Amino acid sequence: MAPRPASGAEGVGFIKDIDETPAPLLEHLVELRARLLRAVAALAVAFFVSLYFAKDILAFLVQPLLDAGQDRLIYTKLYGQFFVELKVALWSAFFVSFPVIANQLWAFIAPGLYAKEKKAFLPFLLATPVLFLAGGALAYFVVMPTAFHWFLGFQGRPGGVVIEALPNSEDYLGLVMQFILAFGLSFLLPVLLLLLNIAGIVSREQLVRARRYMIVLAFVIAAVATPPDVISQLMLAIPLVLLFEGSLLVMRFMERKERSTADEGEPAAPVEEGG
Repeated sequence: MAPRPASGAEGVGFIKDIDETPAPLLEHLVELRARLLRAVAALAVAFFVSLYFAKDILAFLVQPLLDAGQDRLIYTKLYGQFFVELKVALWSAFFVSFPVIANQLWAFIAPGLYAKEKKAFLPFLLATPVLFLAGGALAYFVVMPTAFHWFLGFQGRPGGVVIEALPNSEDYLGLVMQFILAFGLSFLLPVLLLLLNIAGIVSREQLVRARRYMIVLAFVIAAVATPPDVISQLMLAIPLVLLFEGSLLVMRFMERKERSTADEGEPAAPVEEGG
């Protein structure tokens, strides 16, 4: 059965809604396209600049291996090192252009947020690169030199046979990226938990009750995200547990602040006059 056409003022309003609906959607799509193009352009410029300095960036990435006592990397395919430098440039370009990409993302979604939502979301946007860099710095300056020194300790001459480490440059880059990404992304745990808390999806009390499960989950994540050695896993699991506890403290502070604000906003009780 065909729907009954609207008539009178109802029909005029229905047609008006249809006429006005596509325009804002089209404007949003055009704006999204423009901001995506700016983000891609920033990534492309950063890539070509990083490709020019690829050897210098690679020298920075191999420093933990040098500190551990290994001064040689090999590649077994003629084109292997070329692709290593491309990957180095791409990773570097993403890190360098991330502020521009994040700014374009914020500029696109900010007009659709209320002032209170902007005030709540902006600190997390600013904290994300800071926490990621903190995790990456921990991996680069502490975890990788320690883990590489331990890995290289298996070299020797057992039974007169020379056992020598000859790491492949592609494998080494993959391992470095694994360390940096694992620690960088794991350090974003407070951002995720606090956003879930602000959105009302989880409460602090629920997280407190699930503390023992979160500790087990931290060790599971560390076991999956890092190489299969106890040192690396502990160096990731322990900061994850500390970040979880820190998130609970921040949530407690936010709850106290909200309660104090609500108490200040309550009107004073009227004073009854004596008869």
